[in-house]
Amino acid sequence: MSLINIKIEGIPYQVEEGLSILEAARRCGFEIPSLCAFNHGECSQASCRVCLVKVNTSRSLVASCVYPVTDGIEISISAPIAVEARRTSVELLLSNHAQNCQACDKNGKCELLYVAQQVGPREGKYQGSKTPTTYDRLNPSIVRDTSKCILCGRCIARCASAHGMGILGFENRGFNTIVGPAENRGFADSPCIMCGQCTSVCATGALMDRIDILTIDDAIQAGKYVVCQTAPAVRAALGEEFGYPVGTSVTGKMVAALRRLGFKKVFDTNFGADLTIMEEANELIGRIKNGGTLPMITSCSPGWVNYAEYFYSDLLPHLSSCKSPHQMQGAIIKHYYAKKVGIKPEDVYVVSVMPCTAKKFEKERPEMEVEGIRDVDAVVTTRELAKMIRRCGINFHKLPDEEFDMDIIGQYTGAGVIFGVTGGVMEAALRTASYKLTGKEAPGLTFESVRGIEGLKEAEIQIGDQTIYVAVASGMKNAKILLDEIREGTSKYTFIEIMGCPGGCVNGGGQPYVRECFLPQEHHDIGDTYIEKRASALYSEDERKFPRQSHNNQQIQILYKDYLGEPNSELAHHLLHTTYKGRIPFNPIH
Repeated sequence: MSLINIKIEGIPYQVEEGLSILEAARRCGFEIPSLCAFNHGECSQASCRVCLVKVNTSRSLVASCVYPVTDGIEISISAPIAVEARRTSVELLLSNHAQNCQACDKNGKCELLYVAQQVGPREGKYQGSKTPTTYDRLNPSIVRDTSKCILCGRCIARCASAHGMGILGFENRGFNTIVGPAENRGFADSPCIMCGQCTSVCATGALMDRIDILTIDDAIQAGKYVVCQTAPAVRAALGEEFGYPVGTSVTGKMVAALRRLGFKKVFDTNFGADLTIMEEANELIGRIKNGGTLPMITSCSPGWVNYAEYFYSDLLPHLSSCKSPHQMQGAIIKHYYAKKVGIKPEDVYVVSVMPCTAKKFEKERPEMEVEGIRDVDAVVTTRELAKMIRRCGINFHKLPDEEFDMDIIGQYTGAGVIFGVTGGVMEAALRTASYKLTGKEAPGLTFESVRGIEGLKEAEIQIGDQTIYVAVASGMKNAKILLDEIREGTSKYTFIEIMGCPGGCVNGGGQPYVRECFLPQEHHDIGDTYIEKRASALYSEDERKFPRQSHNNQQIQILYKDYLGEPNSELAHHLLHTTYKGRIPFNPIH
């Protein structure tokens, strides 16, 4: 790309043609206040007017986030008229904003407060009526508080870019404009898949995951046997909350912190992932050999399952009947582990630490219980776990590295670890399916063709004399392509993995916010590579683990021998499998 000559504050620079003023300024070492610069492509399209600058090519101030640099352009960030305009824009936003910052869960990660510190707003400059507020917490996953919304539209853009959906939009007009589902319905009364991608891009606290920390406090105080399990993607992102570089695996310190929070046992959900592979791989083989419904599609992503129930209910027979790993593990903890250690199942309280807000909805599904006992009692996100750690005054950096509890259901393999990244479930399943079909371990345990954070991947896998066509999709916008092929009868695939969040669980809606303004300076301009860095942490752990195949997990083998019998047995189906049913969305928008 060719370089052009520009001036910023009278100093000449050369920058790439095609950049916005905001991007060019940042590359030259200037920071223009902005509410869209830290969001990896989800720009508010100049609606907030916070990033105004003066240029020689326009008689009026321009929004630097959308105004392109041209050869010879001269940019003034410090011009008094621009400084005053930016301050006024922020003052107007603050005048219609809730004033409970101290009690807001976004405190410390609020971009509105960050730019307010930059522009220096005058106290009480604009006062008057505020837009009527909608407060929605009627669903288990997401809380919407329009009193904190600045109408930037980033959540609307993310829902469209990740899923091709229009769940959120601008409602009403003028001063009464708010963001919400159509007709200002609640999330519980809309076809929202609860993925939480909107919460991950919200600039303020207008969209947040529902906090369940107090329910855990109540369980501990009530004398319950409170145990914890953590998803693989959590270890690859939790460190970011405590200043570690993006992609740093903090498994040992995470386990140490959880013990200090009062959990009786700390298990790895990777055990449940290995168990899922045993059930899912055998289910796939059974469908192949017995003429079952193909392609079979994974069912471990609750956001994807929600989408299927709303928009592709006719394809539900294609979904695996397997519960997700943390639900499987919750059932095993309460109906197997509890009996082994002499505890009543009803006295066990299972907490899942997940990268996903949709897991909060999933654990409430009526199908997720056995004999009247819920599989999982509480779900907290990675962000919530960080809050719990800080609340208890734990110095995360000084914690020792400790191991998960390994008794009875603690072991896991490398296959379980990679569940956290798009393509990981597919690769783990192929490792075991290869062994089940041929009686031999796969010659190579790495299936590069299904790796990478691309939204849509396909591969032709040769297992013995059997050719299996597979596909991997993350984000419903990509999944829709594969689902339409199935619906049209043109799909060539045998097995499909679908994850709700782009990039998989490492980019889940409950993971730490990635904003350059809140990261150490050396990690600015990280862009979308944060997904790759988190994924790399999981692949590295997979490479270090032995064994790396779910069927070689010795505790899994003992579980089947002593309790379940064999994969897909009657008892296994009773505890570990489920069914889904279609739901009717209101006015779905694709």
